[in-house]
Amino acid sequence: MRIQLSEHFTYQKLLRFSLPTIAMMIFTSIYGIVDGFFVSNYVGKTAFAAVNLIMPYLMIQGCFGFMIGTGGGALVAKTLGERKRETADRYCTMLVWFTVILGVLISVVSILIMRPVVLFLGAEGAMVRECMIYGVIMSAFNAAFMLQYFFQSFFVVAEKPNLGFGITMAAGITNIVLDALFIAVFHWGVAGAAIASVIGQCVGGVLPLLYFGRRREDAEAGGHKADRDLPENTGKNGEADRELSRGGRRQVSSCLKNTSLLQLTKVKMEPGVLVRTCANGSSELMSNISSSVVGMLYNFQLMKYAGENGIAAYGVVMYTQMIFFAIYIGYAVGTSPIVSYHYGAGNHGEMRSLLRKSLLLMAGTGIVMMLSAQASASVLSGIFVGYDEELLEITIHAFLIFACSYLLSGVNIYASSFFTALNNGGISAAISFLRALVFQTGAVILLPLLFGIDGIWWAVTVSEVIASLISVMFLVAKRKKYRY
Repeated sequence: MRIQLSEHFTYQKLLRFSLPTIAMMIFTSIYGIVDGFFVSNYVGKTAFAAVNLIMPYLMIQGCFGFMIGTGGGALVAKTLGERKRETADRYCTMLVWFTVILGVLISVVSILIMRPVVLFLGAEGAMVRECMIYGVIMSAFNAAFMLQYFFQSFFVVAEKPNLGFGITMAAGITNIVLDALFIAVFHWGVAGAAIASVIGQCVGGVLPLLYFGRRREDAEAGGHKADRDLPENTGKNGEADRELSRGGRRQVSSCLKNTSLLQLTKVKMEPGVLVRTCANGSSELMSNISSSVVGMLYNFQLMKYAGENGIAAYGVVMYTQMIFFAIYIGYAVGTSPIVSYHYGAGNHGEMRSLLRKSLLLMAGTGIVMMLSAQASASVLSGIFVGYDEELLEITIHAFLIFACSYLLSGVNIYASSFFTALNNGGISAAISFLRALVFQTGAVILLPLLFGIDGIWWAVTVSEVIASLISVMFLVAKRKKYRY
């Protein structure tokens, strides 16, 4: 039975509703991880370092889709809570077009400046060519990458998280199979890794367009009329008549039948809505850009203190962090529309319950993740760099220290997402900006002066501790305003 945004959420319902989105985020993270695994084991250490060097720049491009998806998702979910269905459809459609147009523009600019960027990041010798090949191919399909991030939020808003997970799983499996084929069998190197990734992204970005592009056919969704043109008879006989009339068309395309809360429609651009969406999603944009910028800074510092081995070790740690953070981000994205809906509907008691339950879940999950990461450090490191004993030793050591950051990162990620759901992009952006950029930048610059390379590995944990104090401060300060 489908869980609706308007329901009261217990711990069980929260986990059931958010689990598909968590899985969706994990499969999205698999793209870079699978590329890294095959490149490292079948192409070599230099190519692996090159992919890790250019990856932060590529992630900055894609995170604009995440900004539009989270910011727009909160706005659309709030609009649904206010019982404005047609307005929600219009907003959704407009944001899809905006994502595509922005994605194409970013692709053109990115390809034109790729070589200067690669050189600025510190690539030398053979790494320059590998970075260029991987970066140009990935950038060319940035619109699909952005759409995939966008729809991860909107499948949840449309009360279709399971369908979103299914499409993302299909995209992930496509990437894995093609990575094995293009790299291990055809020996296409980093080009094969990039081609496999962009094909997977097209699966994840284009299939949702086909789904939401169909007319909504469910007579009743979320407790409200899905389409004002439906006949009044919604009983069993009326439903049977409609089923019969659709007949063959339904059999041919039942897998794409749109039974969600949203559908694409005719629309024109509304600058005010676009500005509100970008402002509200700016925290997610800031968080992703900050993480990428800090990733570049980590690479600079590690090149200085440990050389190519340091960058490769950091790449392994980051791949694992992508999986752990995907769980936190998946839960935040999966539950954000619930908060937005009840905020729009004025259900303050439910908002208070959601916040309390979510913080407890994030805190408990943080303990489990930290211990799990430390226990599996040797095994996970060996998967990627087991062929080099010195590199493996550096990676395991880094892994054990870095794992401590998982203890509080979930609380900080959820706190930022909670304010995005309340359509308060300013506070959400402040938490993300301080956590992901200011505190980490300061730590990764200053701590190595005191503790050497270990200071680099401890930097993220220090920043999470300070950021958790900021998150708690904002949550307490805004309790009366939002009545949670």
